[in-house]
Amino acid sequence: MTFASYRGRFAPSPTGPLHVGSLVAAFGSWLMARHAGGEWWIRIEDLDPPREVPGAADAQLRTLAAFGLVSDGPVVRQSARHGLYRAALDRLLARGSAFPCRCSRSDLAAVDGIHRACRAGAHRAEVSIRLRVADRDPVSFDDLLHGRVEQDVAAAVGDFVLLRADGFWAYQLAVVVDDADQGITHVVRGADLLDSTPRQILLQRALELPTPAYAHLPLVVDAAGQKLSKSLAALPVDGADPLPALRLAWRALGQHPDALDGIGAVGRILTRAVDEFDPAAIPRDPIGFAALHNGAVIERA
Repeated sequence: MTFASYRGRFAPSPTGPLHVGSLVAAFGSWLMARHAGGEWWIRIEDLDPPREVPGAADAQLRTLAAFGLVSDGPVVRQSARHGLYRAALDRLLARGSAFPCRCSRSDLAAVDGIHRACRAGAHRAEVSIRLRVADRDPVSFDDLLHGRVEQDVAAAVGDFVLLRADGFWAYQLAVVVDDADQGITHVVRGADLLDSTPRQILLQRALELPTPAYAHLPLVVDAAGQKLSKSLAALPVDGADPLPALRLAWRALGQHPDALDGIGAVGRILTRAVDEFDPAAIPRDPIGFAALHNGAVIERA
């Protein structure tokens, strides 16, 4: 594999069709990559079969293609990469950085779900594997949009799961292994994953993997402030008529609202978007779907 100076990615989970919130994440990460003259890859994060919708991954790829958002590298699916995750977990176990745990959620309820030591009397038949998190070892990083972020992972999260008790790989392990294996240099994704980043940096350190740059885009929320993917407002975007949704995602990213007007083809609108894109204009705060849908302008700093 060759490693680019900038390689970003979009990694949807196949739990349903793409909606406005996921389009904002895809378009934002694509624009950041193109603005830097870099590559943009797609990865399907299909490691949670109980939540997956049959055919959703292929439908997502077709929708992205209709919006002109096509991967520069091979589209990989996490469900085909179990060997990579197992090898990483075995390294952590061999070094004593990970350990088996029989604690259930109910066992940890008295400590707010934060695992610092296995609870006496925890005898769940199924075993999970957790990363051993050291005390008083805060992780800090500079997010390209949010600035300095620091988290005491031991206090906020505790020893976190790498292999779930039901046998499925945890997101934190898979995403770290995949980003390193694919040579991802910049992770641009939704702000709901901002507090996951310190855990991923700890894992990168434990596995001696590089840490990419991070930027967390604003979420699109409903009137109650709920993430759009969990809301009735999460209607699928229309791949047969992509231009209105592209313009809406453009506004959600804080860009000049008139910059994409009067353009009637996807290829031309993407070219104009790259020329006009200003990363410094991306807002940090969540964006209301209703305001976007009604054509409200995001105030630019």
